[in-house]
Amino acid sequence: MRPVPRTRTAAILAVSAVAVAAGAAASGATATATPVATPSAATVSVLYAGSLVDYMEDDLGPAFAKRTGFGYEGFGAGSTAVANQIKGGVRQGDVFVSAAATADQSLEGAANGNWVSWYSSFAQTPLLLGYNPHSKIAAQLRRGVPWYKVITEPGVLVGRTDPALDPKGVLTVQAVDNAAARLHDPALKSALPSFAVFPEESLVGRLQSGQLDAGFFYADEAVGSHLLTVPLTPVDESAEYTVTVLNKAHDPSGAAAFVGYLLRPAGSALLTKNGLNPQQPKFSGDAAAVPAGLRRAVGAG
Repeated sequence: MRPVPRTRTAAILAVSAVAVAAGAAASGATATATPVATPSAATVSVLYAGSLVDYMEDDLGPAFAKRTGFGYEGFGAGSTAVANQIKGGVRQGDVFVSAAATADQSLEGAANGNWVSWYSSFAQTPLLLGYNPHSKIAAQLRRGVPWYKVITEPGVLVGRTDPALDPKGVLTVQAVDNAAARLHDPALKSALPSFAVFPEESLVGRLQSGQLDAGFFYADEAVGSHLLTVPLTPVDESAEYTVTVLNKAHDPSGAAAFVGYLLRPAGSALLTKNGLNPQQPKFSGDAAAVPAGLRRAVGAG
C-alpha cells in the first residue's frame, strides 16, 4: 500500500460537452445523470479518510476523471485530523469524505467556520484485527485462538490509531473495552494502553514491514492491502462513511459532480469491490444548502 497523505492529480481532459449539474434535476434529467466537464473545468480536490486511499486513488478518483473530464486530486489522513486542518485553514478542498459523522459535525456552525451544512452517509465497513503472516502470533490466529487471548500475550506488538485524530482509534477503544466487559477479561482492558499509536496513513505499512504483529483496521483497508484479518468477536464495531460538499469549495460544480458520481447506483459494485458495504444514503443537515441536482442522490429530497 502506498503511503498517505499524498496528492495525485489526474490530467484534466478537454471535452466539448457542456457541463450539467450533478443529476441535472433542473433540466428534468434523473438524479443519476453523470455530469461532464467543460474544457475549462478545474481540478476537484477531495479530502478523505486515510482508510479510503486505495478506493479513492486507484478506483474512484481515476474513474471520475476519465468519465467526466474533471481533474481529480486527493488527500487522505485521519478524518478528525483532516477536519482540524480544514478548520484551521491548513488544508482546503471541495469535498470531504469522512469515516465518522463527528468529523462533519466538528465543522458545522459559525464557531467552527461554517465549513459544513450537511452530510450524507453512504457506506459502512467493519473494524477487524489485521496481522502479519510472518509474526509469532500468526499461527495461533490461523488455528482459531481468540484474538483477545493472542494480543495480550507478552511481547506482542499491536498498533492502533489516535482516538483524538481518527475515528478508527475511537472504535478500537470501544471494541476493546466492550470485549473486555463482555468476556470479563481485565487483562484485555489493561493491555489497551500498551498498544502503540500511529497515524492512520502509516499503520498498514508498519504492519506489512514487520514492525507490528497485529493492528486494528477497517475491512476496506484489509482488502486494498491484502491483509490477513480476524473478526473482533464478540463485538461488532463499524465505520460509517459520509460525504459532503464543503461550503467554501473552490469548485462547487466539480464538487457536486464528484459526489453525484460517488453516489450513482452503478457505484455500489466499486464500493463492494473495495470492502465497503453500500447503504442507502442517510442525510443530515440543511437540505436547502445541498446543490439542487444532488438532493435526491444524497437523500435530501
